[in-house]
Amino acid sequence: MPGLTKFPSFPEDVPTHPLLIIDYQLIKQGNSEEIDRLWEAATKLGFCLKNHGVDAEVDEMFEMGAETMRLPLEEKMKHEQGDEGLSFGYKAAGANAVDERGTLDTVEFINVSKDDALAWPSKVHREYPSATNARMESTVKPFVQKSVDVNSTLIDVFNDRLGLPKGTLAKRHSMWEHSGSESRCIKNPPRPGGVDDQKTALGAHTDFGSLSFLHNRLGGLQVMPPGSTGWYYIKVCWRPASTYPLTDHRRSPSQVMPSVI
Repeated sequence: MPGLTKFPSFPEDVPTHPLLIIDYQLIKQGNSEEIDRLWEAATKLGFCLKNHGVDAEVDEMFEMGAETMRLPLEEKMKHEQGDEGLSFGYKAAGANAVDERGTLDTVEFINVSKDDALAWPSKVHREYPSATNARMESTVKPFVQKSVDVNSTLIDVFNDRLGLPKGTLAKRHSMWEHSGSESRCIKNPPRPGGVDDQKTALGAHTDFGSLSFLHNRLGGLQVMPPGSTGWYYIKVCWRPASTYPLTDHRRSPSQVMPSVI
């Protein structure tokens, strides 16, 4: 069970970069100082979010991801993402290149559409592996609902700071409008020889969509700060840790990482 898992300590011999820690409850209360800190972080590198109230759902998502990844590859490949341009479904390790040399990635994904989770047991986009379906009502749907609520609160703050008419961004992020929004669990196998820049699990990228609500246990997130040409790890500052990366980033150590994009 997630609550009984003993996580390894964060390594001391890797380059790290700090993120501001934002208190979600203060944001909900309209605390002006915390909103100033949020805006500063959101216009720079990203931030860690605490007191968001989604911890139990995140633990369940880690379980769902682990259960899905344990399925036989043959079953998972029946629900592979395909070539239609959508991200929903299963992605096997080695499906994508991570650099200009053609090095293949080492991560597995299971991506569940927000629309499919909310409409369950009806289907909007596609079918999913049996272990994912078994958790759709009890785990994935509540995780998506709470995550969208958190993201919506932050989007309203950004809307006001940008000087937009009330509700402008909210209208473009309706929970019930079909979109490319999804929850994702990522798994990368252990590396007996350790990790280094030649063993990148997932290529450098900036997430699509408006916000990524990412839940990290082992510290696998890396960022490239503005003005830098190097990669820095985001140290897990408390557990559970939830981050909003807002710049170029990549992920490397072994983990199952639920996120909502």
